[in-house]
Amino acid sequence: MDRTFLYRHRDLLQRIHAAASPQEGRIAAVSRASPQADLANALERNKRLATRVRQLEKRLSQALGEAAWAESGLGAPADTDQLQQRITMLEQHLADIQGQLDERDDELEVARAANRELTRALNQRE
Repeated sequence: MDRTFLYRHRDLLQRIHAAASPQEGRIAAVSRASPQADLANALERNKRLATRVRQLEKRLSQALGEAAWAESGLGAPADTDQLQQRITMLEQHLADIQGQLDERDDELEVARAANRELTRALNQRE
């Protein structure tokens, strides 16, 4: 049996103290320091439990807040952010490729112009 049970039931504690009090030369089996140590341990345990409860309340509050934020539609879901980043990357890649295509179109136009000039020059010789 845990000693904290006795502290919650004062009537039992009083009976134990009455039975344990020295009578006619008997020495008490439990010193006063033992219940004090138990009380100190119980107080420390209460502090640890209270700290743990506050931590759990904070985590629950954060989880509920995030869920409410997601359900409200105000915040973008995590996968939407990733997709947006992917879109940005692909748009940049597309712009790079479009620039390369424009350069090649310019080169092709220059080559065609040179070909026309050469063809004209050849036709004028004949």
